Amino acid sequence: MGQSVSSAKLTTRRDCNHSQRSFSKSTVLISPMKTEEAEVIDELSDFISDLPDECLACVFQSLTPADRKRCSLVCRRWLRIEGQSRHRLSLNAQSDLHPLIPSIFSRFDAVTKLALKCDRRSVGIGDEALASISERCRNLTRLKLRACRDLTDAGMLAFAKNCRGLKKLSCGSCTFGAKGMNAVLDNCPALEELSVKRLRGIIDGAAAEPIGPGLAAASLKTICLKELYNGQCFGPLIIGARNLRSLKLFRCSGDWDKLFPLIMDQVTSIIEIHMERIQVSDVGLEAISNSLNLEILHLVKTPECTNAGLGAVAEKCKLLRKLHIDGWKANRIGDHGLIAVAKSCSNLQELVLIGVNPTKLSLEMLASNCQNLERLALCGSDTVGDAEICCIALKCIALKKLCIKSCPISDHGMEALASGCPNLVKVKVKKCRGVTPEGADWLRANRGSLSVNLDMGEHLDVTANDVVVQDNGDGIPPVVTGQIGAPGIASSSTARSTSFKLSGLLGGRSFMACTLRRLASSNGSSRS
Repeated sequence: MGQSVSSAKLTTRRDCNHSQRSFSKSTVLISPMKTEEAEVIDELSDFISDLPDECLACVFQSLTPADRKRCSLVCRRWLRIEGQSRHRLSLNAQSDLHPLIPSIFSRFDAVTKLALKCDRRSVGIGDEALASISERCRNLTRLKLRACRDLTDAGMLAFAKNCRGLKKLSCGSCTFGAKGMNAVLDNCPALEELSVKRLRGIIDGAAAEPIGPGLAAASLKTICLKELYNGQCFGPLIIGARNLRSLKLFRCSGDWDKLFPLIMDQVTSIIEIHMERIQVSDVGLEAISNSLNLEILHLVKTPECTNAGLGAVAEKCKLLRKLHIDGWKANRIGDHGLIAVAKSCSNLQELVLIGVNPTKLSLEMLASNCQNLERLALCGSDTVGDAEICCIALKCIALKKLCIKSCPISDHGMEALASGCPNLVKVKVKKCRGVTPEGADWLRANRGSLSVNLDMGEHLDVTANDVVVQDNGDGIPPVVTGQIGAPGIASSSTARSTSFKLSGLLGGRSFMACTLRRLASSNGSSRS
């Protein structure tokens, strides 16, 4: 019975093949088994062409930029789908990019996130090229400009008028000025994130043109200013950004004590403030303390901030979750300020102290009152020794990650961690001369589930970048850009994060498997 059914299927297939193909008149004897295997292989080879465009696009999005380029060379269909499914693009923005813009963006017509980067020693694209790009990418939501020194205010105005849906702008080492920045703020009402670094076109001094607020002020949630000679000309924008959530100021000159009272009087939604090497004192911290929703505060190398200012913030900002202090060895912040934090900020989850000298007194109070403290970093402190580590081991019940760098601790302090901190999963000890490899090995042997990282480096300079305590849960993810190598245009090597690749790859495989199963079942049902 099974043989007759098989013979009938073979006959049907042969008839079908005979109607579609032209065979030679000579007769060849072929076994039924080989014929069926060949036809099965032939049918499987058609699966890839039966995949919907959406499925194939999902697969492409799980690949690296180099693999995507290779796939685009397979056939015209793959070339089309790969181009239409690419939303991120990173281009070397040299002047010879201009004549290639029409061909590039006719292929990649769905780009929403664009990075234009130019080498500092090369001639970059000008206003005409940026305007041409904006005409072809009107749905652009993110733009990153790096070292595009030939762009002027006129080019930024033309771009802003065409890309009104822009949500994120990041520019560094560019030479347009306040008029170009105001053009973006006036024409892009959906702008949510603004990052500006080394904007050379801003005039320093009293003649500087104010920036903002513009239409974008109502939607802005994040402002980051870095290395600006006159960062305070952004004052009107900051004050007018009523929904601002995050403010980051890095190495921006000027007296910020005068501006912070005005900012905090108008902006009440800020939950995150970063200050690094700016002129701010306890006067500014007093103003910041009025931001009752503040959850994250970074004070990095601000030597005029003292215990009094930190105490004022701690007293009012009771929702504080993350506190980073780089005291720069100034000894202006110590036990008194930390005790104020311990008394008022019971929700503290992360504490990083660099160049600060806390003692057992403040550490014990922090450990006792801040029961949610999970991440602790103590770096470059002359007062954190074995006694302080023993106190942490005994009191910090919720602690999960501990980083100790350039502190006078020894193997005795490490031994205390073997039985303390029941939730501890990772310890990093770096440049602590009293801790030996034998001490670290002993801790690993007595607490097998604990990850112990020992670095015996002798260099004792400590910076905020060396601290490994990180939690990006509240951060803004960076723009992820793919790379396209147009003829004569080199592309920078920017890759997606590993976690994003993994999740995308797994998602793509799942989608692929479901589609293949659907196709297989439909083919099976049609045969029966």
